[in-house]
Amino acid sequence: MLIGVPKEIKVHEYRVGLVPAGVRELVHHGHKVLVETNAGAGIGFDDKAYKAVGAKIAKNAAEVFDKADMIVKVKEPQPKECKMLSKGQVLFTYLHLAPDPEQTQGLIKSGATAIAYETVTDDRGALPLLAPMSEVAGRMSAHVGAFYLQKEPGGSGVLLGGVPGVQPGRVTIIGGGVSGTHAAKMAVGLGADVTIIDRSIARLRQLDDIFGGQVKTVYSTVDAIERNVVRSDLVIGAVLVPGAAAPKLVTHKMIKQMRQGSVLVDIAIDQGGCFETSKPTTHADPVYLVDGIVHYCVANMPGAVARTSTVALNNATLPFTLALADKGYRRALADDKHLMNGLNVHEGHVTYKAVSTALKLKYTPAQQALGL
Repeated sequence: MLIGVPKEIKVHEYRVGLVPAGVRELVHHGHKVLVETNAGAGIGFDDKAYKAVGAKIAKNAAEVFDKADMIVKVKEPQPKECKMLSKGQVLFTYLHLAPDPEQTQGLIKSGATAIAYETVTDDRGALPLLAPMSEVAGRMSAHVGAFYLQKEPGGSGVLLGGVPGVQPGRVTIIGGGVSGTHAAKMAVGLGADVTIIDRSIARLRQLDDIFGGQVKTVYSTVDAIERNVVRSDLVIGAVLVPGAAAPKLVTHKMIKQMRQGSVLVDIAIDQGGCFETSKPTTHADPVYLVDGIVHYCVANMPGAVARTSTVALNNATLPFTLALADKGYRRALADDKHLMNGLNVHEGHVTYKAVSTALKLKYTPAQQALGL
């Protein structure tokens, strides 16, 4: 199979679909890899590094999309990339389709087979290809929250860890999954007063054990969310409903009650965001104010630490990329129900239920769409 790796074109996105080590593995398995020139240059993987492990270098994205049997990316295809996709071609990347009707329609029209990292599952019901970026985004959320709480970038002037004689900043994390847990680890490490809200009692018990009493755990209700949000210096939204649009758990009314200069970080923004006032931002212009409250809603947070993120992501995706290349996508999907869960669009059909529900589109079960 010929695997294509285009350069990411989203604003300030420096991650790359395959690192040289991954290319070497694919070449070792007998496949060909075509990498767009400078695809990994922003994080220290230059064209020489790819050539050294057997890749061919394409002069532009059009060449990659024209020749490749499978496209491996990081971020969702932008409109002009959707137009370059074709029937019979496989796209393996993050998609986040539920809040993005334009991209969904673009993929439907392309006729391509689109497999989303974020809906591939494992035997524990977890999301192994989303987890690495959730870990990165969770850890980053405490960092960026602490930065924007400083007065100069627009915050209230609170040091999250406080100092002797001054109470630490209050952090509320909504969602106790992978990103929420990693956000809590960093916030606790900074010395903040941390509360995690989740709707699973079992998960709250696990978190209590993990943190040994260093965080407060609260069962999720509207009242609990409001009570904790309005008194917080930093609120981190880490809510996830796999493949679906994130629920708006924090209302504008709640946000209005927060102290001026408090900060919201919405990790769920790829799925539409879990704050009513959220809208996607970029690393070039990451924050905006609503009623004096700082909103950080960058839709590709891990792109800020692109080298770490790329290596972590490649470690997780490579076994699936190899399966798709070695077996062909039909057999690979048929052989692995977890990879099958990643199929979101196939030859004009929406094959992921949560996406069809969110966008009010006809749903075709993946097995049926593939004719299996």
